[in-house]
Amino acid sequence: MDAPRVSVVVVSHGRPRALSRCLIGLSQLDWPAVEVVVVACAAGCAAVRAHAAGAEVKLVEYNATNISSARNRGIAAAAGDIVAFIDDDAVPEPTWLLHLISPFSDTEVAGAGGFVIGRNGISLQWGARSVDRRGAAHPLQLSDDRPILLRGSADRAVKTEGTNMAFRREVLAGLGGFDPAFRFYLDETDLNWRLAEAGHATALVPLARVHHGFYESARRARDRTPRDLAEIGASTAVFLRKHADPGSHDRHLARLGAEQRARLIAFMQRGPLDAADVARLMRGLKRGIAEGRDRDIAALSNLPRAAAGFRPFPARPGAPRTALSGRRIRPLRERAAQLAQAGDVVTIFCFSPTALYHRMYFTDAGIWEQRGGLFGRSDRDQPLFRPMRHARRTRQEVARLAPVRLWSPGQSRA
Repeated sequence: MDAPRVSVVVVSHGRPRALSRCLIGLSQLDWPAVEVVVVACAAGCAAVRAHAAGAEVKLVEYNATNISSARNRGIAAAAGDIVAFIDDDAVPEPTWLLHLISPFSDTEVAGAGGFVIGRNGISLQWGARSVDRRGAAHPLQLSDDRPILLRGSADRAVKTEGTNMAFRREVLAGLGGFDPAFRFYLDETDLNWRLAEAGHATALVPLARVHHGFYESARRARDRTPRDLAEIGASTAVFLRKHADPGSHDRHLARLGAEQRARLIAFMQRGPLDAADVARLMRGLKRGIAEGRDRDIAALSNLPRAAAGFRPFPARPGAPRTALSGRRIRPLRERAAQLAQAGDVVTIFCFSPTALYHRMYFTDAGIWEQRGGLFGRSDRDQPLFRPMRHARRTRQEVARLAPVRLWSPGQSRA
């Protein structure tokens, strides 16, 4: 049976460098039939055209700051059977689509969501979650790493993360895609509820993983300090109007205000914000709520079929996956660059004789680098210090990553 054709949609605004790095990550995907659709501002479009594989990208210029409208333009251009989404400040594991698309062999599955790794490249940022009718997410406990098929209930929908999700194009287009009333925030959560209310099933796929970097934007700094809360307020008000009991709106909005104030005070205590910043941001939240109470919520229409056919993107199905390990980063990088040029997907392990915590990062050169102390933590649940030899530590880290990087023992090189 042929693999389904997958269109990966990336929306980008004002982050051309992050977008370029995301494209490098997409070029290492192990999937035989993938196209990439980028919906971007003028700077992002220029970055795509300058990219080595830019000519193979379906490019849609869109300069407004409405992520739902931008995603709908991406869906309209997508010719795949399944449409996947990733943020411009994220990078997928090479096996991302192998895992994320596998549940679609079951015809009951309309959507799928994977797990998201945080900024240190190791710890989980978002795992399995459901979402209630006020838009709040709740953790779900899964027994293992196998995909699980779930349906919503009267008070919970299955949550997918905007930077790691996929849907059957036919279902997604039939629902009208994303609601443009959500310019930012809760856009995919609204879709999750519409899928649940239509009776569709969603798979959660723990091994379908992307690394999410939290690049800065107009709404947050690189350290995640908020810059503007207006759209959070507006989208929450719209979400409640669509999905919550009318008598609960004021209570939920008051809770939103309290939660956001507590978050801002925590930033103020750490230093990035002062009292004037907190007051300004809270005023923006209130303005957004007021605007969201009156924002037009239009009926959604079916999205059209793609005008252009499926455009294959040069990924790396079946590429060798190689691990290099050592104590000096420069020769490791030199060797990694040679292997990457030859088509390998390469991970470097560079261990110092310390107990430093580990970090994993995908470089602009397309190399995965994990650095830290030979005796230190990679998984944050490990002991602070563990006596360890270099070869054994390398084997442990390769084994930790094997489910998402698919090494065989002969591909690990010391």
